[in-house]
Amino acid sequence: MSQTSPFVIGADTDGQPLAQSLRLTNRHGLVAGATGTGKTVTLQHLAELFSDAGVAVFATDVKGDLCGLGAAGDPQGKVAERIAAMPWLNHRPQAYPLVLWDVHGASGHPLRTTLSEMGPLLIGNLLELTDSQQAALYAAFKVADREGLLLLDLKDLKALLNHLRENPELLGEDRALFAGASAQALQRRLASLEQQGGDSLFGEPALQLGDLLQPGADGRGRIHLMDASRLVHESPKVYATFLLWLLAELFEQLPERGDADKPILALFFDEAHLLFADTPKALQERLEQVVRLIRSKGVGVYFVTQSPSDLPDGVLAQLGLRIQHGLRAFTAKEQKSLRAVADGFRPNPAFDTLDTLTQLGIGEALVGVLEEKGTPAMVQRVAIAPPQSRIGPLSDAERAALLRSSPLLGRYDKPIDRESAYEILSARAAQKPEVAAEKPANASFGGKAGDMLGDIASSALKSAVRQAANQLGRQLVRGLLGSLLGGKKR
Repeated sequence: MSQTSPFVIGADTDGQPLAQSLRLTNRHGLVAGATGTGKTVTLQHLAELFSDAGVAVFATDVKGDLCGLGAAGDPQGKVAERIAAMPWLNHRPQAYPLVLWDVHGASGHPLRTTLSEMGPLLIGNLLELTDSQQAALYAAFKVADREGLLLLDLKDLKALLNHLRENPELLGEDRALFAGASAQALQRRLASLEQQGGDSLFGEPALQLGDLLQPGADGRGRIHLMDASRLVHESPKVYATFLLWLLAELFEQLPERGDADKPILALFFDEAHLLFADTPKALQERLEQVVRLIRSKGVGVYFVTQSPSDLPDGVLAQLGLRIQHGLRAFTAKEQKSLRAVADGFRPNPAFDTLDTLTQLGIGEALVGVLEEKGTPAMVQRVAIAPPQSRIGPLSDAERAALLRSSPLLGRYDKPIDRESAYEILSARAAQKPEVAAEKPANASFGGKAGDMLGDIASSALKSAVRQAANQLGRQLVRGLLGSLLGGKKR
């Protein structure tokens, strides 16, 4: 499919293709529906459409079967029948350029970022801190800023917290924020995160966003797939926080593109309700800002969940493409939710939207696209076009072969532990006895004049280090959304 081709989602009730202009696909979207109604296959088809158009894709695989994108399909049965009913589809079984990722590094390239890159706001959300604990974390990050201490992994942050407990004078005016109880609670939360395997997320080499945007050898967009089948159950907060960081980092780093003929990246966030579960109001407001503004940077965000009610109203209002698979309504609450879903579409006089929602079969959906002017078109009942790749997971052997042939082989697989806060603070602690032993001899060497010169030299050195550290700190302590929170872009 060429980059000017329409984004064909499926066939309407007359058998005609229903499409949305590719240039409008940065207006975000929603894929919703009850379990077993076909959301994953729809996501797979949309990912293929973007790849064919030369658009990079990052998606999460929470059930483990989306990796079938890496193998050619073998349509049979009802899938073959649906393909035959869409002669205009030009269906051609093929594999797609797939790159596998895994936070734990077991089924894909290790997926990492650093504590300094994530910033205290998102880390506080990950650790589910109270206000006082969050304040203590911010105070610790400020010291890391001033001292030029890189916080790459959890041992760096633990070393910093211990250092501040032993040397509270380093906190300066923030000393009152770093209460002993808060510091101890932070250490306990970090230990709990380690037990859940969350420490795998932090370290180097960290993910470079440029690697997500590189096209395949044939010009198709690469599909980057994060295996979350284990993570989403064992550490849902780690899963959600990483995706929030990725969204914020893209907003921070990518330049403005304005109106373009197509996006440069499409994000698919499955189990999207986890992104907003127990999220502080301030963070949720920032996220709504990012979703609204990131489209101008060429990024389309697609949320995949069971019901639109799983998302905040401020996010729902910004979603252009809406694909709603079947829903069931057995209780009064579910019936109320069903009416809200129906009201979210522009009505079509040809059918009753509310009734149709409960009648949709597997692979069918109510679809609302955007017209050329960007306004919502009337809702249509659509049979979703089948993907050209395999519907179902790869075998372990196929996954291993895909990793061996990956264009990123060797780039992220071996961890790097360079000098950071842990090493620097450990070295300082080891030097303390030596400094104490040498001090009498040094003091007698120059008398008062020597002391004065030493103080001047020390003051000048500290000033230079502080200036360099503050410059570095603008990169180290960026919180979520950088410029929106008053930080500096890199």
